[in-house]
Amino acid sequence: MMRDLRAGAGDRLELLEAAPVAPDYPHPLLFLHGAFTGAWCWAEYFLGYFAAQGFASYALSFRGHGASRGRESLMSSGIQDYVEDVFEAVGRIGRPPVLIGHSMGGFVAQKYLDDAPLPGAALLAPVPPQGLFASQLQLAFANPTLFAELNTLLSRGRASPAALQKALIAGPVETEKLADWFRHTQAESQRAIWDMTLFALPWLWRQNRVPLLWLAAENDALMPIEQMRIGAGMLGTSVEVMPGLGHAMMLDAGWQAVADRVIAWLKGLQEKT
Repeated sequence: MMRDLRAGAGDRLELLEAAPVAPDYPHPLLFLHGAFTGAWCWAEYFLGYFAAQGFASYALSFRGHGASRGRESLMSSGIQDYVEDVFEAVGRIGRPPVLIGHSMGGFVAQKYLDDAPLPGAALLAPVPPQGLFASQLQLAFANPTLFAELNTLLSRGRASPAALQKALIAGPVETEKLADWFRHTQAESQRAIWDMTLFALPWLWRQNRVPLLWLAAENDALMPIEQMRIGAGMLGTSVEVMPGLGHAMMLDAGWQAVADRVIAWLKGLQEKT
């Protein structure tokens, strides 16, 4: 069953919940979305699938995203604001979760670990701890048209469905689904992008070290695998490459392989505790 757990009207963060019929895991899961999107991207496939496997599953929309508060102040919101949103969501869940963060959400998870421990974190095609600069430079040279479209998305909140598919999806996608996802895309905070590029990188010297899973997508147009490997090494872990997938691996045609790999990792954590 999917529920939307919100605080009082006018002062809320969107927190979707998929409750398992038979809970079978000691820690809840909190899914963190990437830039230009919201909690809806997890509701498409992942939340129901994980709940069916016995996981209490939640998905947060950061302030200014989805149905959360703060849309009018989105452009002044930074990564630390998103980290504060995670703290608020964890307080509402009531116990420390395993964070599962995609892209920007994976970066926010790393920043959360600067301040608090967790049972673990799964990072899916995350912005690496060294930031976005090298990845953006590589994209600008390798695919200047896509780079320009993404900058339009950042500044104006819109891009073409074709650019969205090229940037995020490697496998086949139904036209209706792509159109629906396109309708849900939105502008992202330029401050948050700059934070991830240079100004708010994780403090590795003070970061709480927890079990990590780092998954990269073989056909990721936005996050080069070599940058993933550099970043994973900085966090003391390694990269697993998911074959045939694009950047939005939780929406791509092979999403179930990603979900099953995360579930296997979570069950491995449970056996160690």
